[in-house]
Amino acid sequence: METVTRFAPSPTGYIHIGNVRSAIYPYLLAKQQNGKMILRIEDTDRERYVEGATELIEDTLEWLGLNWDEGPIVGGPHAPYFQSERKAIYHKYARKLIASGRAYADPTPSTQIEQYRQECNANKTPFLYRNYRPDNTPEWEPGIPLRFKAEPKEYQWHDEVMGDMHAGPEVQDDIVLIKKDGFPTYNFAHIVDDAEMGVTHVMRGVEYLSSTPNYLALYDALGIKRPKLVSLPHILAPQGNKKLGKRDGAKSVTEYRDDGVLPEAMLNYLACLGWNDGTEQEIYTKDELIKAFSLDRIQTSGARYDETKLLWMNGQWLRRIMDEQGVNALYERSGGFWPETAHNHTDEYRKQVLAIIYDRLKTLSDLRSMTGYFFADPEIDLDMITNNKFLKKLSESELEELLKTSIARLSALSHWDADSLQDVLNQLLQDTDRKPAELFSLIRLSLSFAPFSPALNLTMSVLGRDTSLARLNAVARAI
Repeated sequence: METVTRFAPSPTGYIHIGNVRSAIYPYLLAKQQNGKMILRIEDTDRERYVEGATELIEDTLEWLGLNWDEGPIVGGPHAPYFQSERKAIYHKYARKLIASGRAYADPTPSTQIEQYRQECNANKTPFLYRNYRPDNTPEWEPGIPLRFKAEPKEYQWHDEVMGDMHAGPEVQDDIVLIKKDGFPTYNFAHIVDDAEMGVTHVMRGVEYLSSTPNYLALYDALGIKRPKLVSLPHILAPQGNKKLGKRDGAKSVTEYRDDGVLPEAMLNYLACLGWNDGTEQEIYTKDELIKAFSLDRIQTSGARYDETKLLWMNGQWLRRIMDEQGVNALYERSGGFWPETAHNHTDEYRKQVLAIIYDRLKTLSDLRSMTGYFFADPEIDLDMITNNKFLKKLSESELEELLKTSIARLSALSHWDADSLQDVLNQLLQDTDRKPAELFSLIRLSLSFAPFSPALNLTMSVLGRDTSLARLNAVARAI
């Protein structure tokens, strides 16, 4: 049997970290098994529907390289792939349940249902609607909610992550199948759609585990073969005490993308957040993930979200692209992340800057804060020099003399390249009898007035003779 998985998000806003991991695992399994992944948009909650959210979902999946085999845009034999367009299909299955005596129209007002609930709370008993099932229900038609008629019993099932599970009749209830607006609930629609589309593996968050007995009852009532059920553990807040939420600092995937996180790093990090292949490997390509993935290596406990680890991994991917594909490949990724003044310089110059700065980047957006002095003269800030821990013990005259000596030696250099510059800098250390931290800090700060810069000889090589000497002279005059 062909392996068929699905990712079925709701278009209710931005796509967050948990959503994306729920797409990654079905994708990896489908590709590993030479099967297919379906993208289905669960848009029946019209009150929470957000315009443009579907396009955001599609764009995010494409950015990550999680190309679906059936669904919006690409089409397929099980169209339509928007639940809002599948109402007739759900109503067909609903009438099948009515005909078999397993569903009933329920005109009970919501105020009455809430009163039942409050009575149970007051009596400290579980609220089960089947205990309040109305008599003499009317014939069902759209506009009246439709409920499942539960026949509670013991259920046993196997979860591919959580193992063998069981539940008693006390957790099964008369759940709503079709809402008053004619649209199905999630509880009903996903079962119908998965059956219609031939889904073999249903992957979703572990929070749905408690609802599984009701789903099993629906499978039985409809005569549908159960798919394999895969419960994914929560992604936890950094403190590890609760499920990760918007208030815990995790940004949307789009925000990370806009901040210069690479899709390879995001895919790598989220795939390994709650899964490992039993090795010490941390950096995986998509193809390596597909080859290594297995359901039995998904952990049963929640995994803490660690943005620091994500950014570390992104830095590893930036270096990997540079080392394996070269500066041109990394430069193609960098558009839009340079400081405004960078656009006054050539592509070739920016590539030179990228080639000496890349190994310090955590995200591409770091280019804005780390490279400004390559494209415009920095404002002279003598406090950065006089407060520097290596330079603050030197007098102004010592600083001025040290700069003038450096300028003289550098001005006499016939070839302005990284190797020649390093030779002159090494000779200056001997001639001035200064420590590298003193001499190099003074020159570096005079050139950049930045807390960080690449190796001094590389920085000066890229800045060029005229710019480097002009900046050093300006600082010498200002001291």
